Amino acid sequence: MDSETIGEGDWQELMRGLEATIPVYDRINRFATLGQVDRWRRLVRERLPSEAGVLKGRVLEVGCGPGSFAEEVIGGELVCLDPSALMLAAAEPRVNSMRASRGDSAVEFVIGKAEDLPFDDDSFDAVCSLFSFRDWYDKRAGLAEVLRVLKPGAKLVIVDPAKMNRLHGFFGWFWMRFWVGSYARIVCGVSDHPWKWLTKTYVHFGTTKEYVRMLEEIGFEGVEAKVIFPGMATIWEGTAPK
Repeated sequence: MDSETIGEGDWQELMRGLEATIPVYDRINRFATLGQVDRWRRLVRERLPSEAGVLKGRVLEVGCGPGSFAEEVIGGELVCLDPSALMLAAAEPRVNSMRASRGDSAVEFVIGKAEDLPFDDDSFDAVCSLFSFRDWYDKRAGLAEVLRVLKPGAKLVIVDPAKMNRLHGFFGWFWMRFWVGSYARIVCGVSDHPWKWLTKTYVHFGTTKEYVRMLEEIGFEGVEAKVIFPGMATIWEGTAPK
């Protein structure tokens, strides 16, 4: 496992760990982020093509998990992709019942990996990934696939925990290992809790600037990154060439 790739064995174990978090996913996320996770999701929604808070066009979420972000998206044509059938099974009734109550169209749920997106070239008006980029099997290959499926001039938005530097990374590791880990052991009721994978993938995740360079090398334009309060996460943005 390194800042670009996750080995096959580690990735399979990571998937099993993530699936085990489904019943407590939102609860621990809010604790781990001091309640900031909802605001961070709003920041992503504001960066997607929209009008008066209503999503416009066809948008892909890569790594949708149990649907925490998708259920809050109003309007638009939303497609949610995840490599886990269990995650999709948890997300579909939750998201589509919420969207139906607002009169929105149903979300299309697709099983698949970022590195092999099952979509045509130039088929999305935007792509987003929330707290799943660090879990992609091959980040460089996944970003290249995202660029392929984006329409010219369309935007990619990613939010994930990231390190500004080594010292910042140490404090992030300490926070996840001890503060979040202790809470996860209580909530999950076991010492060998699945949330330990959050710490492991964070340790191997690169810095904010490293992924800015990666996005630029792959071909995204206007790449920007912003560390968001209270310094626990970064939002990256990049645009497909016109």
